Amino acid sequence: MKYALFIVVLIASHCAIGQEIAKSQKGSVTQYIAKTVVTIRYSRPVARDRELYGGIVPWGRVWNPGADSATTISFSTAVKVDGKDLKAGTYSIWAEPNPKKWTVMFSTVHPIFHTRYPGEAKDALRLTIRPREGAHMETMNYYFPVVEGKKAELVLHWGKVVVPFALEVP
Repeated sequence: MKYALFIVVLIASHCAIGQEIAKSQKGSVTQYIAKTVVTIRYSRPVARDRELYGGIVPWGRVWNPGADSATTISFSTAVKVDGKDLKAGTYSIWAEPNPKKWTVMFSTVHPIFHTRYPGEAKDALRLTIRPREGAHMETMNYYFPVVEGKKAELVLHWGKVVVPFALEVP
């Protein structure tokens, strides 16, 4: 019996040693805005002293703000994003960053790996957003710094770049 237990422990420890921890850990955030539920699911890349925008994320090229599987956002009701209508549902998020403005796309295609943008024909919504500068954020983060009544601000924050989204629910 002791020998069998020893073998099980040995095999289990060997299997655990072979498993690597992902460099971009999975994360999610859920926020209620009035009765609407908003959930973002993403893998969180880490800056690691790299040049982010204009470096590993080239200016003017479509990119998924996350890692591994494409970042998704779900809305339980129809919403307005920066004043534009978006139906209830789940979308993958894509962006074309530039120093002074970003184009952000909510694609109907999900789940999908983060390296292949499905194309403009699959976009449910495209926005132009002006980023702002913030304190350095080592690990990519989506969060809601303001939630008030039927309105909220969602931000994508990585490095010193903050990309704000104004949300409004019915």
